[in-house]
Amino acid sequence: MPNRTLALKIVKTLRNNGYEAFFVGGSVRDLLLKKSPKDFDIATNATPKEVSALFNKTVAVGAKFGVMIVILEGKNFEVATFRADRGYQDGRHPTGVRFTDAKEDALRRDFTVNGLFYDPIRRQVMDWVNGEKDLKKKMIRAIGDPNKRFAEDKLRLLRAVRFASVLGFRIEPKTFSALKKLAPNIHEVSQERVRDELVKMFTGPNPGLALELLDKAGLLKEVLPEVYRMKGVQQPREFHPEGDVFVHTKLLLARLKKPSVVLAFACLLHDVGKPGTYQRRDRIRFNGHDRVGAQISGKILDRLRFSNDLKEKIVACVEGHMRFKDARQMKESTLKRFFQRETFGIELEQHRVDCLASYGDLTNWRFLKKKMKSLSRAQIKPAPLFSGTDLLKIGYREGPLIGKILRAVEESQLEGILNHKNQALEWVKRNFKK
Repeated sequence: MPNRTLALKIVKTLRNNGYEAFFVGGSVRDLLLKKSPKDFDIATNATPKEVSALFNKTVAVGAKFGVMIVILEGKNFEVATFRADRGYQDGRHPTGVRFTDAKEDALRRDFTVNGLFYDPIRRQVMDWVNGEKDLKKKMIRAIGDPNKRFAEDKLRLLRAVRFASVLGFRIEPKTFSALKKLAPNIHEVSQERVRDELVKMFTGPNPGLALELLDKAGLLKEVLPEVYRMKGVQQPREFHPEGDVFVHTKLLLARLKKPSVVLAFACLLHDVGKPGTYQRRDRIRFNGHDRVGAQISGKILDRLRFSNDLKEKIVACVEGHMRFKDARQMKESTLKRFFQRETFGIELEQHRVDCLASYGDLTNWRFLKKKMKSLSRAQIKPAPLFSGTDLLKIGYREGPLIGKILRAVEESQLEGILNHKNQALEWVKRNFKK
Protein backbone atom coordinates (compact mmCIF):
# COMPACT_ATOMS: atom_id res chain seq x y z
CA MET A 1 0.00 0.00 0.00
CA PRO A 2 1.42 3.46 -0.89
CA ASN A 3 2.82 5.60 1.91
CA ARG A 4 0.18 8.28 1.39
CA THR A 5 -2.63 5.75 1.72
CA LEU A 6 -1.14 4.37 4.94
CA ALA A 7 -0.60 7.87 6.35
CA LEU A 8 -4.23 8.70 5.54
CA LYS A 9 -5.27 5.56 7.39
CA ILE A 10 -3.43 6.83 10.50
CA VAL A 11 -5.14 10.22 10.22
CA LYS A 12 -8.55 8.59 9.88
CA THR A 13 -7.94 6.37 12.90
CA LEU A 14 -7.05 9.39 15.01
CA ARG A 15 -10.02 11.39 13.71
CA ASN A 16 -12.46 8.53 14.28
CA ASN A 17 -11.35 8.47 17.90
CA GLY A 18 -12.01 12.16 18.47
CA TYR A 19 -8.55 13.61 17.84
CA GLU A 20 -7.24 16.20 15.39
CA ALA A 21 -4.66 14.94 12.89
CA PHE A 22 -2.93 16.46 9.88
CA PHE A 23 -0.09 15.89 7.45
CA VAL A 24 2.72 18.32 8.32
CA GLY A 25 6.10 19.61 7.19
CA GLY A 26 7.96 18.48 4.11
CA SER A 27 5.20 16.24 2.79
CA VAL A 28 2.78 19.19 2.60
CA ARG A 29 5.42 21.35 0.94
CA ASP A 30 6.14 18.67 -1.65
CA LEU A 31 2.46 18.00 -2.34
CA LEU A 32 1.89 21.70 -3.04
CA LEU A 33 4.95 21.69 -5.33
CA LYS A 34 3.38 18.74 -7.23
CA LYS A 35 6.14 16.41 -6.04
CA SER A 36 5.79 12.93 -4.56
CA PRO A 37 6.75 12.99 -0.87
CA LYS A 38 8.91 10.13 0.37
CA ASP A 39 7.69 10.42 3.94
CA PHE A 40 4.48 11.59 5.55
CA ASP A 41 4.72 13.04 9.06
CA ILE A 42 1.56 13.49 11.09
CA ALA A 43 0.77 15.97 13.86
CA THR A 44 -2.08 15.45 16.31
CA ASN A 45 -3.46 16.60 19.65
CA ALA A 46 -3.38 12.97 20.87
CA THR A 47 -0.66 12.36 23.46
CA PRO A 48 1.99 9.65 22.95
CA LYS A 49 0.11 7.40 25.38
CA GLU A 50 -3.12 7.91 23.43
CA VAL A 51 -1.39 7.26 20.11
CA SER A 52 0.12 4.06 21.48
CA ALA A 53 -3.31 2.84 22.61
CA LEU A 54 -4.78 3.23 19.09
CA PHE A 55 -2.19 1.31 17.05
CA ASN A 56 -0.81 -2.21 17.35
CA LYS A 57 2.81 -1.37 16.62
CA THR A 58 4.38 1.82 17.96
CA VAL A 59 7.85 2.88 19.08
CA ALA A 60 8.41 5.70 21.55
CA VAL A 61 11.40 7.36 19.84
CA GLY A 62 10.91 10.67 21.59
CA ALA A 63 7.88 10.35 23.84
CA LYS A 64 9.03 13.15 26.17
CA PHE A 65 8.98 15.44 23.10
CA GLY A 66 5.66 13.98 21.98
CA VAL A 67 7.07 11.88 19.12
CA MET A 68 5.98 8.33 18.35
CA ILE A 69 6.59 6.00 15.42
CA VAL A 70 3.53 4.15 14.15
CA ILE A 71 4.34 1.05 12.09
CA LEU A 72 1.89 0.00 9.38
CA GLU A 73 2.71 -2.75 6.88
CA GLY A 74 6.35 -2.59 7.91
CA LYS A 75 6.61 1.15 7.20
CA ASN A 76 7.39 3.82 9.81
CA PHE A 77 5.35 7.00 10.22
CA GLU A 78 6.24 9.75 12.66
CA VAL A 79 3.24 10.88 14.70
CA ALA A 80 3.95 13.89 16.92
CA THR A 81 1.77 15.67 19.45
CA PHE A 82 1.23 19.40 18.86
CA ARG A 83 3.88 21.07 20.99
CA ALA A 84 5.68 24.26 21.92
CA ASP A 85 9.36 24.05 22.85
CA ARG A 86 10.36 25.39 26.28
CA GLY A 87 13.86 26.46 25.22
CA TYR A 88 17.13 25.11 23.86
CA GLN A 89 20.39 24.52 25.73
CA ASP A 90 22.47 22.33 23.42
CA GLY A 91 21.76 24.23 20.21
CA ARG A 92 19.87 21.28 18.78
CA HIS A 93 17.20 19.83 21.10
CA PRO A 94 14.56 21.55 23.27
CA THR A 95 15.08 21.26 27.03
CA GLY A 96 11.42 20.37 27.32
CA VAL A 97 8.05 20.77 25.62
CA ARG A 98 4.46 21.50 26.48
CA PHE A 99 1.60 20.13 24.47
CA THR A 100 -0.46 22.76 22.69
CA ASP A 101 -2.59 23.34 19.60
CA ALA A 102 -1.88 23.09 15.87
CA LYS A 103 -1.25 26.81 15.33
CA GLU A 104 1.36 27.11 18.07
CA ASP A 105 2.99 23.93 16.81
CA ALA A 106 3.32 25.50 13.36
CA LEU A 107 4.83 28.69 14.78
CA ARG A 108 7.70 26.82 16.49
CA ARG A 109 8.92 25.21 13.22
CA ASP A 110 11.93 26.33 11.17
CA PHE A 111 10.87 27.77 7.81
CA THR A 112 7.54 28.92 6.46
CA VAL A 113 7.54 26.37 3.63
CA ASN A 114 7.87 23.63 6.27
CA GLY A 115 5.24 25.08 8.59
CA LEU A 116 2.16 24.10 6.56
CA PHE A 117 -0.50 21.67 7.79
CA TYR A 118 -2.77 19.69 5.50
CA ASP A 119 -6.10 18.01 6.22
CA PRO A 120 -6.09 15.02 3.81
CA ILE A 121 -9.77 14.29 4.46
CA ARG A 122 -11.11 17.77 3.71
CA ARG A 123 -8.20 18.42 1.34
CA GLN A 124 -7.56 21.73 3.03
CA VAL A 125 -4.27 23.54 3.81
CA MET A 126 -3.86 25.27 7.17
CA ASP A 127 -1.34 28.09 6.85
CA TRP A 128 -0.53 30.19 9.92
CA VAL A 129 2.94 31.20 8.66
CA ASN A 130 2.34 32.43 5.08
CA GLY A 131 4.09 29.36 3.77
CA GLU A 132 1.96 29.10 0.63
CA LYS A 133 2.91 32.64 -0.31
CA ASP A 134 6.63 31.84 0.08
CA LEU A 135 6.24 28.65 -1.94
CA LYS A 136 4.87 30.73 -4.81
CA LYS A 137 7.74 33.22 -4.39
CA LYS A 138 10.24 30.32 -4.19
CA MET A 139 11.54 31.73 -0.93
CA ILE A 140 13.11 30.17 2.18
CA ARG A 141 12.06 32.34 5.13
CA ALA A 142 12.46 31.64 8.83
CA ILE A 143 9.24 31.58 10.86
CA GLY A 144 9.28 34.61 13.14
CA ASP A 145 12.66 36.01 14.23
CA PRO A 146 15.38 34.27 12.15
CA ASN A 147 18.02 34.97 14.81
CA LYS A 148 15.92 33.11 17.35
CA ARG A 149 15.14 30.23 14.97
CA PHE A 150 18.83 29.69 14.18
CA ALA A 151 19.89 30.10 17.82
CA GLU A 152 17.40 27.42 18.90
CA ASP A 153 18.71 24.79 16.54
CA LYS A 154 22.09 25.41 14.89
CA LEU A 155 21.50 22.67 12.30
CA ARG A 156 18.92 25.01 10.74
CA LEU A 157 21.86 27.05 9.40
CA LEU A 158 22.68 24.19 7.02
CA ARG A 159 19.06 23.22 6.49
CA ALA A 160 18.32 26.70 5.08
CA VAL A 161 21.02 26.21 2.45
CA ARG A 162 19.93 22.65 1.77
CA PHE A 163 16.29 23.56 1.16
CA ALA A 164 17.27 26.55 -1.00
CA SER A 165 19.63 24.46 -3.15
CA VAL A 166 17.46 21.36 -3.45
CA LEU A 167 14.31 23.35 -4.23
CA GLY A 168 16.08 26.02 -6.29
CA PHE A 169 14.70 28.75 -3.98
CA ARG A 170 16.16 32.04 -2.74
CA ILE A 171 16.79 32.71 0.94
CA GLU A 172 14.81 35.71 2.22
CA PRO A 173 17.16 38.67 3.00
CA LYS A 174 16.56 38.90 6.79
CA THR A 175 16.87 35.14 7.10
CA PHE A 176 20.08 35.20 5.04
CA SER A 177 21.50 38.06 7.12
CA ALA A 178 20.92 36.10 10.33
CA LEU A 179 22.37 33.00 8.69
CA LYS A 180 25.62 34.81 7.80
CA LYS A 181 25.91 36.33 11.28
CA LEU A 182 25.40 33.04 13.08
CA ALA A 183 27.33 30.77 10.66
CA PRO A 184 30.21 30.14 13.13
CA ASN A 185 27.69 28.52 15.49
CA ILE A 186 27.55 25.52 13.17
CA HIS A 187 30.50 24.12 15.16
CA GLU A 188 28.04 23.31 17.94
CA VAL A 189 26.45 20.68 15.67
CA SER A 190 27.85 17.14 15.53
CA GLN A 191 29.92 16.19 12.50
CA GLU A 192 27.47 13.41 11.68
CA ARG A 193 24.62 15.91 11.38
CA VAL A 194 26.77 18.23 9.28
CA ARG A 195 27.69 15.31 7.01
CA ASP A 196 24.06 14.31 6.53
CA GLU A 197 23.09 17.83 5.44
CA LEU A 198 26.06 18.10 3.07
CA VAL A 199 25.20 14.74 1.53
CA LYS A 200 21.61 15.86 0.92
CA MET A 201 22.83 19.10 -0.68
CA PHE A 202 25.49 17.63 -2.94
CA THR A 203 23.43 14.64 -4.07
CA GLY A 204 20.45 16.87 -4.82
CA PRO A 205 19.45 18.44 -8.14
CA ASN A 206 21.60 21.59 -7.71
CA PRO A 207 24.96 20.75 -6.07
CA GLY A 208 26.65 23.72 -7.74
CA LEU A 209 24.12 26.07 -6.17
CA ALA A 210 24.67 24.36 -2.82
CA LEU A 211 28.39 25.16 -2.94
CA GLU A 212 27.69 28.76 -3.94
CA LEU A 213 25.18 29.28 -1.12
CA LEU A 214 27.43 27.65 1.48
CA ASP A 215 30.13 30.11 0.51
CA LYS A 216 27.90 33.20 0.41
CA ALA A 217 26.39 32.27 3.79
CA GLY A 218 29.81 31.98 5.41
CA LEU A 219 29.27 28.30 6.16
CA LEU A 220 31.81 26.87 3.71
CA LYS A 221 34.83 28.15 5.60
CA GLU A 222 33.35 26.69 8.79
CA VAL A 223 32.43 23.17 7.63
CA LEU A 224 34.78 22.67 4.65
CA PRO A 225 37.71 25.07 5.12
CA GLU A 226 39.84 22.99 2.73
CA VAL A 227 37.35 23.66 -0.08
CA TYR A 228 37.09 27.32 0.93
CA ARG A 229 40.87 27.66 0.44
CA MET A 230 40.43 26.88 -3.26
CA LYS A 231 39.00 30.37 -3.73
CA GLY A 232 41.36 32.70 -5.56
CA VAL A 233 43.82 29.94 -6.51
CA GLN A 234 44.48 30.77 -10.16
CA GLN A 235 44.98 28.14 -12.86
CA PRO A 236 46.75 28.12 -16.27
CA ARG A 237 44.31 29.66 -18.73
CA GLU A 238 45.24 27.23 -21.52
CA PHE A 239 43.70 24.41 -19.47
CA HIS A 240 41.23 26.33 -17.30
CA PRO A 241 39.82 29.38 -19.09
CA GLU A 242 36.85 29.34 -16.70
CA GLY A 243 38.76 30.76 -13.72
CA ASP A 244 40.20 29.73 -10.38
CA VAL A 245 40.00 26.32 -8.69
CA PHE A 246 36.85 27.19 -6.76
CA VAL A 247 35.02 28.47 -9.85
CA HIS A 248 36.03 25.31 -11.73
CA THR A 249 34.72 23.09 -8.92
CA LYS A 250 31.44 25.00 -8.75
CA LEU A 251 30.95 24.70 -12.52
CA LEU A 252 31.79 21.00 -12.35
CA LEU A 253 29.19 20.40 -9.60
CA ALA A 254 26.64 22.35 -11.62
CA ARG A 255 26.96 19.65 -14.32
CA LEU A 256 25.74 16.99 -11.89
CA LYS A 257 22.08 16.13 -11.35
CA LYS A 258 21.34 14.00 -8.29
CA PRO A 259 24.73 12.24 -8.31
CA SER A 260 25.70 9.38 -6.01
CA VAL A 261 27.49 10.24 -2.77
CA VAL A 262 30.81 8.99 -4.20
CA LEU A 263 30.53 10.98 -7.44
CA ALA A 264 29.36 14.13 -5.66
CA PHE A 265 32.18 14.20 -3.11
CA ALA A 266 34.81 13.02 -5.59
CA CYS A 267 33.90 16.03 -7.75
CA LEU A 268 33.76 18.40 -4.78
CA LEU A 269 37.17 17.32 -3.50
CA HIS A 270 39.04 16.38 -6.69
CA ASP A 271 41.17 19.56 -6.73
CA VAL A 272 41.37 20.11 -2.96
CA GLY A 273 45.12 19.46 -3.19
CA LYS A 274 45.77 22.39 -5.54
CA PRO A 275 46.12 25.23 -2.99
CA GLY A 276 48.96 23.37 -1.26
CA THR A 277 50.81 22.42 -4.45
CA TYR A 278 50.57 25.73 -6.33
CA GLN A 279 53.79 26.64 -8.16
CA ARG A 280 54.52 29.34 -10.71
CA ARG A 281 57.57 28.73 -12.91
CA ASP A 282 57.22 28.52 -16.68
CA ARG A 283 53.50 28.44 -15.96
CA ILE A 284 51.18 27.66 -13.06
CA ARG A 285 51.57 24.03 -11.99
CA PHE A 286 50.05 21.79 -9.30
CA ASN A 287 52.45 18.85 -9.34
CA GLY A 288 51.19 15.95 -7.24
CA HIS A 289 47.92 17.65 -6.35
CA ASP A 290 46.06 14.39 -6.97
CA ARG A 291 48.03 12.54 -4.27
CA VAL A 292 47.95 15.48 -1.86
CA GLY A 293 44.24 15.91 -2.54
CA ALA A 294 43.60 12.24 -1.76
CA GLN A 295 45.29 12.66 1.64
CA ILE A 296 43.32 15.82 2.43
CA SER A 297 40.09 14.18 1.28
CA GLY A 298 40.66 11.23 3.60
CA LYS A 299 41.05 13.60 6.56
CA ILE A 300 37.90 15.53 5.61
CA LEU A 301 35.86 12.35 5.24
CA ASP A 302 37.16 11.01 8.57
CA ARG A 303 36.23 14.27 10.26
CA LEU A 304 32.72 14.07 8.82
CA ARG A 305 32.41 10.43 9.96
CA PHE A 306 31.92 8.91 6.51
CA SER A 307 31.97 5.12 6.39
CA ASN A 308 35.28 3.50 5.45
CA ASP A 309 33.72 2.11 2.28
CA LEU A 310 32.59 5.54 1.03
CA LYS A 311 35.86 7.13 2.09
CA GLU A 312 37.96 4.58 0.20
CA LYS A 313 35.95 5.01 -2.99
CA ILE A 314 35.95 8.82 -2.88
CA VAL A 315 39.67 8.95 -2.12
CA ALA A 316 40.36 6.53 -5.00
CA CYS A 317 38.49 8.83 -7.39
CA VAL A 318 40.36 11.92 -6.18
CA GLU A 319 43.74 10.20 -6.41
CA GLY A 320 43.03 8.76 -9.85
CA HIS A 321 41.49 11.71 -11.62
CA MET A 322 44.70 12.75 -13.45
CA ARG A 323 45.21 9.32 -15.04
CA PHE A 324 42.73 10.11 -17.79
CA LYS A 325 45.08 12.57 -19.51
CA ASP A 326 47.33 9.62 -20.48
CA ALA A 327 44.54 7.29 -21.62
CA ARG A 328 45.46 7.16 -25.31
CA GLN A 329 49.11 6.39 -24.50
CA MET A 330 48.31 3.51 -22.15
CA LYS A 331 49.28 -0.06 -22.99
CA GLU A 332 46.45 -2.52 -23.55
CA SER A 333 47.12 -4.17 -20.18
CA THR A 334 47.16 -0.81 -18.37
CA LEU A 335 43.85 0.16 -19.93
CA LYS A 336 42.25 -3.12 -18.91
CA ARG A 337 43.48 -2.73 -15.33
CA PHE A 338 42.06 0.80 -15.39
CA PHE A 339 38.69 -0.62 -16.46
CA GLN A 340 38.88 -3.20 -13.66
CA ARG A 341 38.83 -0.54 -10.96
CA GLU A 342 35.71 -0.73 -8.81
CA THR A 343 35.19 3.01 -9.15
CA PHE A 344 36.03 3.30 -12.87
CA GLY A 345 32.45 4.11 -13.97
CA ILE A 346 32.26 6.92 -11.40
CA GLU A 347 35.73 8.19 -12.33
CA LEU A 348 34.78 8.23 -16.02
CA GLU A 349 31.75 10.42 -15.33
CA GLN A 350 33.86 12.61 -13.06
CA HIS A 351 36.36 13.04 -15.91
CA ARG A 352 33.56 14.00 -18.32
CA VAL A 353 32.17 16.78 -16.14
CA ASP A 354 35.71 17.85 -15.19
CA CYS A 355 36.43 18.43 -18.89
CA LEU A 356 33.13 20.18 -19.53
CA ALA A 357 33.81 22.54 -16.62
CA SER A 358 37.14 23.58 -18.15
CA TYR A 359 38.34 23.47 -21.77
CA GLY A 360 35.60 21.08 -22.94
CA ASP A 361 37.81 18.51 -24.73
CA LEU A 362 36.18 15.06 -24.40
CA THR A 363 38.66 13.22 -26.66
CA ASN A 364 39.98 10.93 -23.91
CA TRP A 365 36.49 10.30 -22.55
CA ARG A 366 35.23 9.26 -25.99
CA PHE A 367 38.29 7.07 -26.53
CA LEU A 368 37.74 5.24 -23.24
CA LYS A 369 34.00 4.81 -23.83
CA LYS A 370 34.65 3.35 -27.29
CA LYS A 371 37.47 1.12 -26.06
CA MET A 372 35.49 -0.23 -23.14
CA LYS A 373 32.49 -0.94 -25.37
CA SER A 374 34.72 -2.97 -27.72
CA LEU A 375 35.85 -5.31 -24.94
CA SER A 376 33.95 -8.12 -23.26
CA ARG A 377 34.10 -8.66 -19.49
CA ALA A 378 36.27 -11.72 -20.09
CA GLN A 379 38.72 -9.62 -22.08
CA ILE A 380 38.87 -6.89 -19.43
CA LYS A 381 39.40 -9.35 -16.58
CA PRO A 382 40.23 -12.79 -17.99
CA ALA A 383 40.36 -15.85 -15.77
CA PRO A 384 43.91 -17.02 -14.89
CA LEU A 385 45.30 -19.48 -17.45
CA PHE A 386 46.93 -21.59 -14.75
CA SER A 387 47.97 -21.55 -11.08
CA GLY A 388 51.21 -21.85 -9.15
CA THR A 389 50.49 -25.56 -8.74
CA ASP A 390 50.76 -26.01 -12.50
CA LEU A 391 54.20 -24.40 -12.42
CA LEU A 392 55.34 -26.74 -9.64
CA LYS A 393 54.17 -29.70 -11.71
CA ILE A 394 56.46 -28.75 -14.64
CA GLY A 395 59.52 -28.36 -12.43
CA TYR A 396 59.53 -24.83 -10.99
CA ARG A 397 60.32 -24.52 -7.29
CA GLU A 398 58.31 -22.65 -4.66
CA GLY A 399 59.51 -19.11 -4.08
CA PRO A 400 59.31 -15.53 -5.39
CA LEU A 401 59.78 -16.72 -8.98
CA ILE A 402 56.30 -18.30 -8.99
CA GLY A 403 54.64 -14.96 -8.27
CA LYS A 404 56.84 -13.20 -10.79
CA ILE A 405 55.83 -15.70 -13.50
CA LEU A 406 52.12 -15.44 -12.69
CA ARG A 407 52.27 -11.63 -12.91
CA ALA A 408 54.13 -11.77 -16.23
CA VAL A 409 51.59 -14.21 -17.65
CA GLU A 410 48.71 -12.01 -16.50
CA GLU A 411 50.34 -9.01 -18.18
CA SER A 412 50.77 -10.92 -21.46
CA GLN A 413 47.24 -12.21 -21.18
CA LEU A 414 45.89 -8.66 -20.84
CA GLU A 415 48.03 -7.59 -23.79
CA GLY A 416 46.37 -10.33 -25.86
CA ILE A 417 49.61 -12.27 -26.36
CA LEU A 418 48.59 -15.36 -24.37
CA ASN A 419 45.13 -16.94 -24.61
CA HIS A 420 45.45 -20.66 -23.77
CA LYS A 421 46.96 -22.69 -20.94
CA ASN A 422 49.33 -24.84 -22.99
CA GLN A 423 50.46 -21.82 -25.01
CA ALA A 424 51.13 -19.94 -21.79
CA LEU A 425 53.10 -22.80 -20.19
CA GLU A 426 55.30 -23.08 -23.27
CA TRP A 427 55.86 -19.30 -23.17
CA VAL A 428 56.92 -19.59 -19.52
CA LYS A 429 59.44 -22.37 -20.33
CA ARG A 430 61.01 -20.15 -23.00
CA ASN A 431 61.23 -17.06 -20.84
CA PHE A 432 61.93 -18.28 -17.29
CA LYS A 433 64.68 -20.65 -16.20
CA LYS A 434 63.80 -23.38 -13.69
